Amino acid sequence: MDFNDTPEEAKFREAARAWLAANAPKHEAYSQEDFLKAAKAWQLEKYNAGWACLRWPVEYGGRGASAAEAAIFAEEEAKYSLPTGPFTIGQGMAAPTLMAYATDEQKKRYLPKLASGEEIWCQLFSEPAGGSDLAALRTRSVRDGDDWVINGQKIWTSGAHYSDFGILVTRSDPNVPKHKGLTYFFLSMKSPGVDVKPIKQISGQSGFNEVYFTDVRIPDAQRLGEVGQGWTVSLTTLMNERAAIGGGGGLGFDTAYALAKELEIDGKPAIADRAVREQLADWYCKESGLQFTRARTQSALSRGETPGPENSIGKYVGAKKTQDIASFCMELIGMAGVCMDKDLAALGGLLPQSYLGAPGGRIAGGTDEIMLNIIAERVLGLPQDIRVDKGIPFNEVPTGN
Repeated sequence: MDFNDTPEEAKFREAARAWLAANAPKHEAYSQEDFLKAAKAWQLEKYNAGWACLRWPVEYGGRGASAAEAAIFAEEEAKYSLPTGPFTIGQGMAAPTLMAYATDEQKKRYLPKLASGEEIWCQLFSEPAGGSDLAALRTRSVRDGDDWVINGQKIWTSGAHYSDFGILVTRSDPNVPKHKGLTYFFLSMKSPGVDVKPIKQISGQSGFNEVYFTDVRIPDAQRLGEVGQGWTVSLTTLMNERAAIGGGGGLGFDTAYALAKELEIDGKPAIADRAVREQLADWYCKESGLQFTRARTQSALSRGETPGPENSIGKYVGAKKTQDIASFCMELIGMAGVCMDKDLAALGGLLPQSYLGAPGGRIAGGTDEIMLNIIAERVLGLPQDIRVDKGIPFNEVPTGN
């Protein structure tokens, strides 16, 4: 595979770099209090200039660009410290699912506002009793005429406290095996009966939430896929989720390398230390591997294929890499490395924030253990783990209570 830009791609990269250089820096300076406002302002500027959601069709707010061009812009945008996080779930996970299963009218209504940043979406999947097993969810959906009545609880829902809409998987039939009794919806987060409670994290932030559903009514028109097809629809979301978050963000080699050149160990540049160089070399190799893995994904997307289980590699390696690099850089700095005051700390306090937030990244989108199972079974073709609940109706599966 040739990873060099074609002449057309090189021209596109040059245009992207020029536009970003002229516009991105003014969106880098923002406070945590203004984070959401800053994120919406940056997304709207991209949208108005034709740089938002590049691969989406023009009628949905995109540009109809190729997968390679979208990847090029993402690479160039990642060089800036920009507030893009609130839109990762909506644009990277909800939107592909809507494109695959929503009606044309729904696509025209929701996708352009997703692209412009006017509306934000969250993903209502994980549950307290399910652990890493999404198919073990217990939130019930019961048909009532043209509506469905939802009762249950979701947890670890990123951005639920500021989201306008959410994608939701429920159990509509407990009398069949767990993967067959699920049904998938989307809903307004302002619906009566939806209660969002932020979870205080070790970093001091509250990006995750518990979400409670009490007799929430969702029109059947907002069902995505057939009744009982929720697991299949969920796989569309999950494959795109790992493509969206798999290894492309967080602290990287460049940050550690720059600090190693700047700081000293025993009166000498840290970069001169053999152990430091060995660690840097390891991360450089991992980032190169992630780059090539993402390139294979982009090639598959350009052929119209759905992202595959290989994206679990990026998710597993990238999340741990962020945590390890943050820890390494904090140790290089010394005691001051734990300072989180943005006006006093190195890199504006990014290092301890990343370190404390990294465990969440190793859980969100599937734990490390789940990623390793997916890689083993679906990429390498190794035998599956023993599953004692396979083929058993969900309401007959022992709960341990």
